[in-house]
Parts: sequence; structure tokens; C-alpha cells
Amino acid sequence: MNKYYLNLIKPGIVIGNLMSAIGGFLIASRGHIHYLLFIKMIIGISLVIAAGCLFNNIIDRDIDSVMERTKNRVLVQHSRLFLNKSILYAVTLSVFGFLCLSYTKNFLIVYLAAIGLFIYVGIYSLWMKRRSVYSIIVGSISGAMPPVIGYCAVTNRFDMGALILLMIFSLWQIPHSYSIAILRLHDYKVALIPTFPIKKGVKLTKNHMMIYIIGFIISTILFTITGYTSYTFLIIISMMNLWWLYIGSYGYEIINNDSLWAKRMFQLSIIIVVSLNLLLSLDPILFYK
Repeated sequence: MNKYYLNLIKPGIVIGNLMSAIGGFLIASRGHIHYLLFIKMIIGISLVIAAGCLFNNIIDRDIDSVMERTKNRVLVQHSRLFLNKSILYAVTLSVFGFLCLSYTKNFLIVYLAAIGLFIYVGIYSLWMKRRSVYSIIVGSISGAMPPVIGYCAVTNRFDMGALILLMIFSLWQIPHSYSIAILRLHDYKVALIPTFPIKKGVKLTKNHMMIYIIGFIISTILFTITGYTSYTFLIIISMMNLWWLYIGSYGYEIINNDSLWAKRMFQLSIIIVVSLNLLLSLDPILFYK
């Protein structure tokens, strides 16, 4: 039973977003960490992210039931038993998450968390995912909120650094999600989800992915030249970014298999975002002068 409740909140997604929030917090802290603020932020943002994932599970249970990847999810297999409890669970997580964030006395991060949750649940999950090929672009904004919240928890203002972090993580999110859309093309067709690859074709999707990856690279460069990170950070992340761009551009022809190429791009996107979060966390201590 406890395993079901854990799976409902998509712990992998919660942990991934938590890493981004930690990266944002530490890059803004510059080595001077306010530990009590850090703990409050981490608990609060974890609960809000978990609530968003749970609301998404509740909303998508009809879609999940026809997709091979998701047909064994808890609310598909045990909807009668868990639906009402899941709604209460999601609301409770949200309330306690926002209460914990409010204890920081930094209401900017409360507003940012509310915006992120509203975009993910209200705009993306309830509306755009089933209607628009551009749903991933809108959803990417909510996916980019955790590092911005971590950063703003320290600075207590939405400045240029917060804006660039929003750009970096939004631009990363799109090719990452498009990779999944190509990899799971059949599933999305069966579920009648109008993803970009289905409506516009894989070739055009690939071209758009390259544009977003280039935008991501430019944003990471901008983050350094505006003084937020070291040039060591920039050199390391740029080498990885260029490899991602190379596999996207030339690897597409070399691999010559849409699913295999998309899997490789997805794996690289995970490696890059994990490395990015680690670099953001370590840069103020190891590299930044």
C-alpha cells in the first residue's frame, strides 16, 4: 500500500526537479548557505512538485490506460480504490508544500511555485496536452521553475540570473520531451495525444530540437558572461552541449533509426541536466572566484 502512494507522486521526477532546485539555491548562495532556509525550501518545493505529479496522474488516468508505458500505473489498475484518496493526497501535499514555502517569509517563491503548479496542472495537463502540439513548450515553463525557486529563495528577487535559469531549463526541457515523444510515438497515437512529431513529422521535430539545443547552449554561455558562473563551468557544460548537438545533427543520419536516435538523445539530455545541476551546485565552491 505504501508503495502505491509513493509511485503516485512519480518519485523520479520529484528527485530530478529537486536536484535542479538545489542547483539554483547553491549557485545563488555563493558558498554561504543558509541551512534553515535551504531545508524549508527543499521540503516545500518537494511537496509541491509531488502534488503536481499526483494531479497529473489523476487527470491522465484515461490516457495512461491505453499507453503501453503507463498502463500499469496505480490509478489505472486501482482507480476505484485510490481515486478519492489520491485527490485528498494531492490537495494535502499542496497545502503543506505552500505552507512550508511560506515559512521562508519569501513570498516570491510561493508565487513562483503557484505559477508552476498552475501551468503544469491547469494549462498543460487539463487543457493543452490533449489539444495542442505546443503543449510541451508551455509545460517547459513549469519544468523550469524549481531551479528558479531555489535561486530566488536566496536572492528574494527575480533578476537577470533567475531569468537566464528559466531560459536554460525551459530550453533543455523541450528537446528532452520531444525525444520521449518520438520514442513513444505509437503510444501517443493510440492515446490521441497531438504531439509535435505526430502532427508535424519526425524530421521537422528533429530540426526544432536542434534550434532549442542551440538556444540552450547560448543561454548557458550567457549565464557565465553575465557573471553568475565560472569559465570552468562554461567549458565543461559546453563540451557536453556540443556533443548533444552533434548527435542531434549528424548522429541522426549515422544512426538512421528514429527510435534509436531518440533514445540516444533522451539519454544525453538526462546526462546533461544531471551534470548541469552538479556544476551549478559545485561551481561557487570549486571554480567561481
